[in-house]
Amino acid sequence: MSETTDTVAGKVEEARRPRAAATFLKRLVREKPLGFAGGIILLLMLLTGLFADFLAPYPYDENHVGDRLTGPSSQYLLGTDGTGRDMFSRIIYGARISMIIGIAATALSTVISTVIGLTSGYIGGKFDIIVQRFVDAWICFPGLVIFLLLLSLMGRGIPQMIIVLGIGGIGGSRGARALAFWIKESAYVEATRSIGGSTLRVIWRHLLPNVLPVIIVGFSLGMGGIILAEASLSFLGFGIPPPYPSWGQMISGYGRVHMFRAPWIVLFPGIALTLAVYGVNMFGDAVRDLLDPRLRGGVGGLGEYGAERAKKALAKKQAKAEEA
Repeated sequence: MSETTDTVAGKVEEARRPRAAATFLKRLVREKPLGFAGGIILLLMLLTGLFADFLAPYPYDENHVGDRLTGPSSQYLLGTDGTGRDMFSRIIYGARISMIIGIAATALSTVISTVIGLTSGYIGGKFDIIVQRFVDAWICFPGLVIFLLLLSLMGRGIPQMIIVLGIGGIGGSRGARALAFWIKESAYVEATRSIGGSTLRVIWRHLLPNVLPVIIVGFSLGMGGIILAEASLSFLGFGIPPPYPSWGQMISGYGRVHMFRAPWIVLFPGIALTLAVYGVNMFGDAVRDLLDPRLRGGVGGLGEYGAERAKKALAKKQAKAEEA
């Protein structure tokens, strides 16, 4: 009997998922046009980084010595830098670097923050006090100082950048901790504990699914800051080592030296960085407004969309009652 019930529940859940995704997309287009535009920009950046080998007309480290500091033309769409490398190709490959670091570091930061927040909030007591005092001490230091210190110890490279930027985001554990405090007092959590449910099972089966919308919102909002932090560190010379292209490094290297003679060296990487951060932030704000149940317009709130669904459900219930 229980197996049949689980099978039916699984089929119902599978049927709901595409409907929920379609509903979210419709609301995104209708209610958050800027967020939808940001999502399109983010998707284009992802595709550009994924297919950089096919889109770039030249390798990112190929030097054309005879065409140093050449302006935009039909041969070099965005000009060349101080060693004759094609700026258009390097910006395309720079999108790959930014997307890899942005997604991986944000995912690592989200996982660490969620684990710390849920365990700290659920266990509570002295364990929570000790963990949160450590988190408080960590976020008291400026993030850039922590990043520079860790990178000076670990060295430069993509893996090191992902680890450093991922570790630096543990301050986001406070949101998960606050929700864990509220959820652990629920009746279903008390019931699970009364029948011998372990701490790990309660966190995995009950706390995590309930904080998942907040986790998704935190991920979408944090990615823009990660991309900007990577560009800042590369600008200071602590980021991705040459000749790998990074937008921050492109602005810092030959960009500062030849800024007035060849302004396109600074202008185009800056535009690419601005578009990427703008797209991520706009999409993240839209996801927060649509998914966060703590907001009025969220799925779990009583916004216009929620009120509309409630009216339809109430009308169906009344119609069935009248038929009976």
